[in-house]
Amino acid sequence: MIISVIGSSEANEELVELATKVGYELAQNGVIMVCGGLGGVMEAACQGAKQAGGMTIGILPGNDPKSANQFVDIPICTGMGYARNVIVVKTGLSVIAVGGAYGTLSEIGHALGDNIPVVGLRTWDFNQENLENELFTIAKTPSEAVNIAIEEANNRDTLNRVK
Repeated sequence: MIISVIGSSEANEELVELATKVGYELAQNGVIMVCGGLGGVMEAACQGAKQAGGMTIGILPGNDPKSANQFVDIPICTGMGYARNVIVVKTGLSVIAVGGAYGTLSEIGHALGDNIPVVGLRTWDFNQENLENELFTIAKTPSEAVNIAIEEANNRDTLNRVK
């Protein structure tokens, strides 16, 4: 199972701690983690995953695999800049958003637009009138975020196998 982790490329101490725990718990559950492969939340989540013996994939905006943070196992160069955001979210069966600015917001939008469940942890909080979105859930802790994301991923995986 692969789950995407998205979030701030420049993260404060709180977001780094949350993302590290998210990565660690994903790996402890046997989940492969994919992210944008750079710093901040992405690096912290990758570091957490590696601490638990997990596998990490970084979908990079440029053409240099060396631009990936030191905890990325598989760097994938796209040369696409922010357009890579679509690839980051579509690679996972679900998405965990930790913090984030406009790049994270675009990733959330791409995921929800393609019916990919998103779990938010200290990230964007939004709603739109007349639009019920059962795909976006706010979590209070890294453990809750990981548990929801795995459950949502399992539900999607089961639906995809039935088709």
